[in-house]
Amino acid sequence: MSATPQAQRRRRRTFRITALAAGLATVGALAAALPASAGEATTYKPGHQKPSRYQDVQLLSFNDLHGNLEPPAGSSGRVTEVQADGTTKTIDAGGVEYLATHLRKAREGHKYSVTAAGGDMVGASPLISGLFHDEPTIEALNKLDLDVTSVGNHEFDEGAKELARLQNGGCHPTEGCYGGQKFQGADFPYLAANVLDEKSGKPILKPYWVWKKNGVKVGFIGVTLEGTPDIVSAEGVKGLKFKDEVETINKYAKVLERQGVKSVVALIHEGGFPASTSYNYDCDSPGAGDGISGPIVDIAKNVTPKVDALVTGHTHAAYACTINDPSGKPRMVTSAASFGRLYTDTTLTYDRWTGDIARTAVESANHVVTRDVPKAPDMTALISKWNTLAAPIGNRAIGYLSGDIGNTGNESPLGDLIADAQLAYGKELDPETDLALMNPGGIRAPLTYAAKGAEGDGVVTYAEGFAVQPFANTVNLQDFTGAQLVQVLKEQVSGANAAAPKVLQISSGLTYTLDLTKSGADRVVTDSIRLNGATIDPAATYRVATNSFLAGGGDGFPTLGQGANDVVGADDLAALEKYLLANSSATAPIAPPAANRITIVS
Repeated sequence: MSATPQAQRRRRRTFRITALAAGLATVGALAAALPASAGEATTYKPGHQKPSRYQDVQLLSFNDLHGNLEPPAGSSGRVTEVQADGTTKTIDAGGVEYLATHLRKAREGHKYSVTAAGGDMVGASPLISGLFHDEPTIEALNKLDLDVTSVGNHEFDEGAKELARLQNGGCHPTEGCYGGQKFQGADFPYLAANVLDEKSGKPILKPYWVWKKNGVKVGFIGVTLEGTPDIVSAEGVKGLKFKDEVETINKYAKVLERQGVKSVVALIHEGGFPASTSYNYDCDSPGAGDGISGPIVDIAKNVTPKVDALVTGHTHAAYACTINDPSGKPRMVTSAASFGRLYTDTTLTYDRWTGDIARTAVESANHVVTRDVPKAPDMTALISKWNTLAAPIGNRAIGYLSGDIGNTGNESPLGDLIADAQLAYGKELDPETDLALMNPGGIRAPLTYAAKGAEGDGVVTYAEGFAVQPFANTVNLQDFTGAQLVQVLKEQVSGANAAAPKVLQISSGLTYTLDLTKSGADRVVTDSIRLNGATIDPAATYRVATNSFLAGGGDGFPTLGQGANDVVGADDLAALEKYLLANSSATAPIAPPAANRITIVS
């Protein structure tokens, strides 16, 4: 019997990856202006035909999908678009059924097209993917014809061995084969140039990959942020060493050049913050690079000019900016937001004479993954298959709410709700528990009033709760002095968090003022910190509930890793479920918290 088209495709792609060996990294989106002779055209001469000097290579890219196969809910499933008159509108976006349709349409008419991603394809995923250790997302990315991706920090949530399984295939070591079928692994290479095994000193995955077609060669180098160990559980990065992004990229750009590859794209899971949240904001309008800030700016300024474009991620922002390379030449830096809401379309103009990209008047654009196009049938079938397996767990009601409970802002209603849930659970473990702290990055989605399926409006399902807290962190109790507690609050806006504050979500009874007109630790007004109306006593002992990630000092809170008398409880989603079931019903739904515990001065 002949092989199925899917099997034939898998063999073709596997052969291509093996044959081309080393080096493609995640790509955001990038487009170089085309010289007059660029395009798909060829030059004709009497009696024969040969390729023209310039060849357009289409680079499609996206980043930070986080297993969002179905359209994400609430604000996580919308993008903001600035209009010609300066006003803005929001557009519903995302969902792999629509992403597949948009990418396939974008590739039409482009014989030279490569698709890359910028990391965090998996991890912090909704139930349909997270429940199955993200095998569904890898299957979806295979169907999307993804060619290459860099690793992100979330690729390490379950450790290097699990990442290797996602790359190479094989059934889960404890849960086995889902649906009785062996998991085949990724058809595309994950790149991890700056992630080394501590013992061998070598990259744990390919550092780079080269895309080739008819003499055109483009190399991709993939890195994740050097600070990954600060934002991933210690167990996830055990035995690994994360090197500087710039040094690593510059090293492998030289390696590629020695192999005759002069066209290079860096896939970097680190990003920036544009001055506008609109996806189509022109961040070059005030002047090159002025419209974007954050870690990617310094990286872009120092990455060797041998690299022609940077596809970035991590901050979940959308931008297509030029930042000058070390030689003063503008270079495109892009990011396509998150959750599959955007993709970037970049044209790289390849010069066959030099083997390099003609990097002049570079342009690149992000495009919305709108939901007004036909759904890709193969993605609909994939989602249906995994939803059928997840339904017995995911459809269970765990609470009721009277309105949307959002997860945005310095203090969010959902952040307050989760902190209250962890305080209540902490008091069950130890009645002396005083307060709870929750990291904002651990709250991955809002809770929305509108029904997502057949459960009815206002019903919170386990699947929706899983989308909010997918990490399976435990709720931990620790003792801290009052002085340590004050220090923890100051670490929100100082040290590792000075440039990009991480405002902890706090339980009822804890209040303070955050003065954003000041700088560093002074932004937390010490004299304003109160617990149940009383000033914090530096010498007193306070029992604090956090998740296990924070209890290990994660997210730049080293003091939280210094607590005493640890008690480890159940997972944080179980605590949220317990709280919702105890405090809401179909006839008495819980209302969104007021989010008024932190007084913000700005």
